[in-house]
Amino acid sequence: MSDTPTWTGGCLCGDIRYEADGEPLWVAHCHCATCRRHVASAVATFIGFDTARFRWLAPTGEYRSSPGVVRRHCARCGTPLSYESARGPDEVHILVGSLDHPERAVPSNHVWVAERLPWLHIDDGLPRYAGFGSGEQPVGFSDR
Repeated sequence: MSDTPTWTGGCLCGDIRYEADGEPLWVAHCHCATCRRHVASAVATFIGFDTARFRWLAPTGEYRSSPGVVRRHCARCGTPLSYESARGPDEVHILVGSLDHPERAVPSNHVWVAERLPWLHIDDGLPRYAGFGSGEQPVGFSDR
């Protein structure tokens, strides 16, 4: 890691901090039911980093939400922070709302729109994928 991290963030109470160097791998809105439950919101927005360029500055709480998946949070204030999967062992997915400067993380697509809440309409013109999106054709630009 360099002396000046490119991205920093942490939890609400300040106990957990993290930093990452370089450009993110991607930024996306996730509509899957498990991510929605993890963040208690209608959609979760993540930024993906290469694990080699990312580090936690304090130990986190963790919850194994399904086989091969770890979701990290602050054990003190409960802020949800990340998603990590055995399917993508070289990536850590950080919730954009936990960044110090979330305005810098501009999403490029929506994933798992097959599980989108039917009353949520986001007309941002970004591509939508029924599932994870990797190698998948977009389902269209309108989610209505």
